[in-house]
Amino acid sequence: MQIEDVKRILEEKLEGCEVFPEGEGCNFQVTVVGDIFEGLRPVKKQQMVYACLADQIADGSIHALTIKTFTRAQWAEQN
Repeated sequence: MQIEDVKRILEEKLEGCEVFPEGEGCNFQVTVVGDIFEGLRPVKKQQMVYACLADQIADGSIHALTIKTFTRAQWAEQN
């Protein structure tokens, strides 16, 4: 799986989010920024991202996935 594929899938399924993927092969780290995460618990945020990539995880295209999520306000504070 290519990094561009991860970005495309997440941006299509997580409407209004920006995705910043890193990694290669089957190991990826993704930072996802969007207001859809507002008020959600960390576990729920990760579940939302994992759900988008469930098929790729199941078929082995993605073996390891590290997820960081931010609302737009949190992202602005970080950068």
